[in-house]
This record gives sequence, structure tokens and C-alpha cells, in this order.
Amino acid sequence: MPLRHFIASTALVFGLATASYAEDMPNAETVVASVNGKTITLGEMIMMKGSLPQQFAQLPDEMLFDGILNQLVQQALLAESIETPPARVAIALKNEQRQLLAAEAIDALLAAQMSEDAIKAAYDAKYANAQPATEWNASHILVETEEAAADLAKQAREGADFAELAKAHSTGPSGPNGGQLGWFGAGMMVPAFEQAVAGMQAEQVSDPVQTQFGWHVIRLNETRVAAAPDLAEVRPEIEAELQQKLIEEQLAKLAQGANIDQSAAAGLDKSLLSRIDLLED
Repeated sequence: MPLRHFIASTALVFGLATASYAEDMPNAETVVASVNGKTITLGEMIMMKGSLPQQFAQLPDEMLFDGILNQLVQQALLAESIETPPARVAIALKNEQRQLLAAEAIDALLAAQMSEDAIKAAYDAKYANAQPATEWNASHILVETEEAAADLAKQAREGADFAELAKAHSTGPSGPNGGQLGWFGAGMMVPAFEQAVAGMQAEQVSDPVQTQFGWHVIRLNETRVAAAPDLAEVRPEIEAELQQKLIEEQLAKLAQGANIDQSAAAGLDKSLLSRIDLLED
């Protein structure tokens, strides 16, 4: 046989063998069992493994395979014993399908648009041009009356140790710690407290300040200007905000091009939401 004919024949045989091997390779549609003629596939087993609690899903496949297959067989037997499936099953399946498809849409959106460049741009938009923020480190004493607060402020200004006064008199949770509140920025304290601190100098003791919690005597320990955090430090926050923004934008875009009519719900009694018995109709 000429060499070229031998090579061509060998290639043909190899190609046929490869095609046959590919056809025999297991896939999601590979049938692993049947129950009264209804098949159970490898894909169904894979999906069940994916839904297992973490403590079970991390076990070796060799330990899980038979258990998952047996569970699917048992479920098939039980499911077949129901002659007329309840209406709620079809409703639940419809909700589940909608939820799964929505999750797929979100995953595809984020996979396409949550790039490193997009994350860096979101970080820059939030922090790169932001004005430096002032932060305060303060201590306070919380008491019930203005008179008590005024007396404690007077003692602190005359040289009494502020931390010891807080330990002895403060009714707030920071009292045992000498009234220390640590570092905080704008918006982290109630307005009256923040306004008082913002107008103070370091080591100054305030006049009595009233909030909904009672009367405060405040000592400003230090003030600093907070630098913008590094991207690595705030990455989870930036990614979460960007994801939310992308999803909201996509929903707005989809809604704009959709025909949405919710008028049928307007006249319904909202207590119907708890009527479980309606699922049996």
C-alpha cells in the first residue's frame, strides 16, 4: 500500500475513533438511572451536589455519588406517588425558574462589566477628588440633668481627670472605659453632639450638650484630616456599590423598553398575600 494511502486510512480510522469516543463521553444528558421509565441524568446529579450545604459539598465525589443518586431515586419514587400535583408546585416552579433566570442575567451582566478598569473608575469617582474629611477623637460623660453635666464640666476644667469622672458618673456604655469614643467622622454621631465637637479645639471641654440620650460633657482629645483610603482597603465596598449601580441601570434600561402593567394589583386587598389556602384552588 502506498504510504500516502496508509496515512489517509490511518487518519480516517483515528477520526472515526475520536468521534465515537466523544459521543461516548459523559455529559449532562447522560442517563444514570430510571424510575418507571423516567430518567435521571448526570446533569441532575451535578445540580443536586451544587445545592448541598457546604459541609457536605466539600466531601469527595466518591463519597457523594451514590448518596446523591439514591436521593434522586427516592425523590422520583415519592414524586410519582402523587397522582395530582398541587397547584402550589407549579407556582413554586414558575417562581424558581424566574429567580434562576434573573440570577443568570445578573451574573452575565456583572461578568461583562465588572472589570478592573470599572472598579478603579468607581474608586476614583468616590475618593480621588473627594475633599479631605475631618475626624475627631473624643470622650464624653453622659448624665441625666443639665445641672450634673455643668458641675462635671466645671470639675474637668479645674483639673479633675476626665476619664476618672466618666468612670464615676457616666451612665453611657463608654463610662467604664473613661468615656472614650475613639475616632469618628461626620454623620456618625447625633447632630447636636457632632455640632458641638466640630466647634471645639483639642483638649477643650464643652458646656453641657443635650441629645435624646441625655446631657453630655465632651472632651475633644484630637482632630485629624483623614486621607483617602487605598483601593485595596475599600475594594469590597466599591465592588458592592458598583454591582448595585450596574444592576439598577440595567433594570431601568429593561423597564424602559418593556410593557409593564401593574394596574390589576391596585384594587386587591393586600391581606390576600397571607391566604395560603388560595394555592390549593
